[in-house]
Amino acid sequence: MTAARPTGTGAPGYTETWPCEPETAQRARLLISAALNTWGAADLVDAGIWIVSELVTNAVDHTPCRVIRVSVQRPTSNLIRIAVADKYRVTPELMHPSDDSEEGRGLLLVDAMSWRWGYDRKAWGKVVWAELRADGRA
Repeated sequence: MTAARPTGTGAPGYTETWPCEPETAQRARLLISAALNTWGAADLVDAGIWIVSELVTNAVDHTPCRVIRVSVQRPTSNLIRIAVADKYRVTPELMHPSDDSEEGRGLLLVDAMSWRWGYDRKAWGKVVWAELRADGRA
């Protein structure tokens, strides 16, 4: 068995590419948890793992992707960015499901738990991201 090592992204950060399958959500949660604990941001772990779970699940459920790239970066001392990239150009849409609907709440959760979220279109697909404030401000 070979242990994968996340790749450094420069200004503190880590990135990893995995198959676009449900099991990847667990791997992504471990990556986010390890990064946030390493950076002394343990208070953000719960929000971070919920967010990355939703972003990975959206890629798995709503794209025909074969692989996804999960990254976590700390571009400033007060900001954590969690991102999931895939090669599908259709962008996510914030839904407002009815009370009895069984799906459509993932991005509502991301919106509620993050400081802000969005997506960047790329020639090859998109990157969906959410940011957490490490300074405790919403």
